[in-house]
Amino acid sequence: MKTTEIQHIAFIMDGNRRWAKKHALPAIAGHRKGAEKLIEIAKELKKTGIKYMTVYAFSTENWNREPAEVEGLMNLLEHYLDTSFKELQDNDVKIKFIGERYMLADNIIQKMNKIEQDTADNQSVELLIALSYGGRQEIVHAARQLAQKVADGKLSAEKIDMESFENCLYTAGVPDPDLLIRTSGEERISNYLLWQLAYTEFYFTKTLWPDINMAELNEILENYKNRERRYGKS
Repeated sequence: MKTTEIQHIAFIMDGNRRWAKKHALPAIAGHRKGAEKLIEIAKELKKTGIKYMTVYAFSTENWNREPAEVEGLMNLLEHYLDTSFKELQDNDVKIKFIGERYMLADNIIQKMNKIEQDTADNQSVELLIALSYGGRQEIVHAARQLAQKVADGKLSAEKIDMESFENCLYTAGVPDPDLLIRTSGEERISNYLLWQLAYTEFYFTKTLWPDINMAELNEILENYKNRERRYGKS
């Protein structure tokens, strides 16, 4: 199905731990299955004509989880940075990481930077991975950048507008999501893309992220096509 009406789709990939519990497996097994699903969905969405995909991989709040789980997640991340992301690169996917990088280990940051460099010229779809990310933190980061520009005399306070603010966000140059999908039945946005989701359409499914498939996603995309987006107009 060709879905050119949607430029940008965002996901909150929820339910990995519940999937693991459901299958009597350790939590890390659910995260591993969820990472595999991300690779699969990114390749499939490329075929729909959607140009941008943003996924919530690890929030700033997730650092508060049990140390053993966080360590397992970081080890899993490093593994996929070394292996599966090459598969996306070969599928002409451009990869960009957004979030508070300074909170990550240096070796992981170096691998993230290399993947961004290696995929910079890919054009089929751009995959933004929100990693160590928080929406409020992103807004504070943008405000600090603007404040510094004012302090340096490069911008007057009177000239600050929505465009100048958006240019300081991690998603600068990327259109706002048309559709947000959250899996696992939760119905909240959990500090995700707070500025960018102002007029985004939401869809909540009870399906756990590792169980999502393109058949269900195609149904969701059809649901979206039947919605009327008014952007505040009557």
